Amino acid sequence: MSTETKKQPLRLKELSKREDRFTYGHRMCAGCGAPIIVKQVLMATEYPIIASNSTGCLEVSSCISEYTAWKIPWIHTAFENAAATISGVETMYRVLKKKGKISKDIKFIAFGGDGGTYDIGFQRLSGAMERGHDMLYICYDNGAYMNTGIQRSSATPFGANTTTCPAGDVIPGKLQKRKDLTKIMAAHNIPYAAQASPAHWSDLIKKVRKAFEIEGPKFMNVISPCNRGWRSRTDDAMALSRLAVETCYWPLYEVENGVTKITVKPKEKKPIVDFLKPQGRFKHLFAPQNAWMLKKIQEEIDHDWELLQREAAVEKKLAQEDKKAEGEEQEE
Repeated sequence: MSTETKKQPLRLKELSKREDRFTYGHRMCAGCGAPIIVKQVLMATEYPIIASNSTGCLEVSSCISEYTAWKIPWIHTAFENAAATISGVETMYRVLKKKGKISKDIKFIAFGGDGGTYDIGFQRLSGAMERGHDMLYICYDNGAYMNTGIQRSSATPFGANTTTCPAGDVIPGKLQKRKDLTKIMAAHNIPYAAQASPAHWSDLIKKVRKAFEIEGPKFMNVISPCNRGWRSRTDDAMALSRLAVETCYWPLYEVENGVTKITVKPKEKKPIVDFLKPQGRFKHLFAPQNAWMLKKIQEEIDHDWELLQREAAVEKKLAQEDKKAEGEEQEE
């Protein structure tokens, strides 16, 4: 880790003294998770940052005409183009640095919601990762197309009630399991992929700092509560972000150079109903006829959490064996 990063204290009191690079007055909904995530990401480092932002809640609310909440160079790009735009800027930067026209280190970020990341922007994201651009892509995942009316996306969880898969007599909400984009991105063999939660701010900031010190393409998926689409209280964003982790609906882990590590383990794994009950989009699941859906959700979360733990344990053991073998070679 660079000297610049090591000097930065990871204490709320010290972080609160830093200049906001994403300011108030952004017009996001009260209680939205996205601006909290952006603030945490930008306070993680003092590197100069250039960001691109796909069309979505964050973009339309943070820059209205000549008024903007961004205090960094920021580019509004089309719904599908955030990764392509910032990869082009990063390429231009490398050329100018090679020619000696730029000397300072600059970091590049793309922000996109799940609609502009999982679905509409996936082709550009996949291409940017495969080409190996030195950039960090951050998805704020609120589980639907919230900006345009709460339509389902491939990030929408099983059973959720949305405007395009409404729970009723015909269907009981969305019937497909959500796409696991973090693992899909890790499968691109990029040097770093991770999941984070704004309720675990220390974990999130550490992951952003680590990503900035790794050369090449990086991806982070961050859960982002939306009280409008989730039908939850306006002050529940942090509570729901925390419950997502404690129920293992949203496990916190990272995949660095192919090695999986769980970064936060719940002291006590809570049942998924604790995460679902405060959200009106899952209200129908608690009707007697939909008990099978709650059972299925819990079984799938238990299965996925067990697989993740097993994968992390195997890779930890392999890493220990490799370290031991290296030590024996050095002794010889």
